[in-house]
Amino acid sequence: MTAAYAGLLSILLAVSVGILVIPVAMQIFSRFTSLIPHYIWTEEMARFLFIWTIMIGAMIGVRESTHFEVDVWPRTGPRVAALARLLGRLGILALALVFVFAGIKFTQFALNRISELAELPLWLIHVAWPVTGVTWLIFLGEQVYDDLRAIGGSAS
Repeated sequence: MTAAYAGLLSILLAVSVGILVIPVAMQIFSRFTSLIPHYIWTEEMARFLFIWTIMIGAMIGVRESTHFEVDVWPRTGPRVAALARLLGRLGILALALVFVFAGIKFTQFALNRISELAELPLWLIHVAWPVTGVTWLIFLGEQVYDDLRAIGGSAS
C-alpha cells in the first residue's frame, strides 16, 4: 500500500517539476523579450508549485530514509543500527506531529482567502503542511515497525 502511494508521489513530483518550468520560463522570457507579455501571476504560480514540489520531495525523502538520515556510527551491528534509526525517527515523528497539528491551523487560517494574482484558494497551498505530516506518519509507521523487528531479532 505504501509502495503504491510512494510511486504516486514520485510521479507527482516529476509532473510538478515539469509544470514548474512553464511559469518560470515565462517569467524569464518576458523579462528579456517583448514577444511574451509580462505575466505577474506566473511568479505566484511558480511559488505555489515550488512549495508543493518541496513538500512532495520531503515525503519521498522520509519514505526512502534519505531526507533526514545521517550515518553517525556506520560500523555497528544490525540491532544497534536499528535502535539508532529508531531514535532518529522519533525526532521526525515529533516534526510530523507539528506539521499535522500546526498545518491544520495554518490551513484553517487560509480557508476563506484567495491569492491576489492567480485567484486560487490559499488553502490549496497551506494544506501541503498537514498532508506532508500525515504522509510522514504513514511512512514512519512502516519504518518503525521494521526497526522494532530488527531490534527484536526477527527481521529477515
